[in-house]
Amino acid sequence: MPELPEVSALVDFLTPRLVGEFIAQVDIAELSLLHTADPPLDAVIGLEITGVRRVGKALVIDFDGLSLVCRFARAGWLVWHDAAPSTPVRMGKGPLGMRVTFASGSGFDLTEAGTKKNASVSLVRDLGDVAALADAGPDALEITAEQFAAALAGTTSRVKTVLDDQSVVAGIGNAFSDEILHTAKISPFATANKADADAVFAAMTSVLTAAREALSGLPPAKIKAAKKKLLRVHGRTGQTCPVCGTTIAEVSFTDRSLQYCPGCQTGGKRLSDRRMDRLLK
Repeated sequence: MPELPEVSALVDFLTPRLVGEFIAQVDIAELSLLHTADPPLDAVIGLEITGVRRVGKALVIDFDGLSLVCRFARAGWLVWHDAAPSTPVRMGKGPLGMRVTFASGSGFDLTEAGTKKNASVSLVRDLGDVAALADAGPDALEITAEQFAAALAGTTSRVKTVLDDQSVVAGIGNAFSDEILHTAKISPFATANKADADAVFAAMTSVLTAAREALSGLPPAKIKAAKKKLLRVHGRTGQTCPVCGTTIAEVSFTDRSLQYCPGCQTGGKRLSDRRMDRLLK
């Protein structure tokens, strides 16, 4: 799932190309993608783009009085075209969800791989009309150390769960929460109100800032691959931890998994993985 660093890089790429542009055409290829009806999506045709920004993990394209909010979900992304394809957009064909064409002839596609379609596009007059944004907590790179410490102190949930919760801190997903906890040397199963809030906050700031800087300036087609190269534990089950040399371990859930280093984070102990435990019985 695209997280704060990738969406920030996307904003850096799009801003000089979109601000001052006019939308010539918008085509929807996946009906489930569009989450609003008033104003209608074609209301943006002929409007000048006034800004591009990130809100949490969402990409927001601003017009005068309207905002187009693009939420990528797990498998969504943006494909940029210097020259937008001229072939007709067909409903329900492949990963294409929406195509936007600009007056200059350039454009982009919003795509989502797989059969589960959870990405969304909303055209709104107020960002508060998008529930996920209205309910979001402070941005991960704007929250203060005091606010963050209070958020951890107020819950007995696992610290990993808190980092992934957009209503607590916005912008972090499964991959970078793994990286943050590895950098902080804290178990993902640690109870939030007992975790070292200062260590997690420092790791969150340093990991996200470094990733954002590393990805900035890249075109959309290269951002995801570049992100993978930055990750030290996430998605690297069975590989060697670059810090201590321990084999990176995994805990699997129904629809996702987390990775961690037993040497750096859990005192050498492996966390319980119920799915693997059942297979080994």
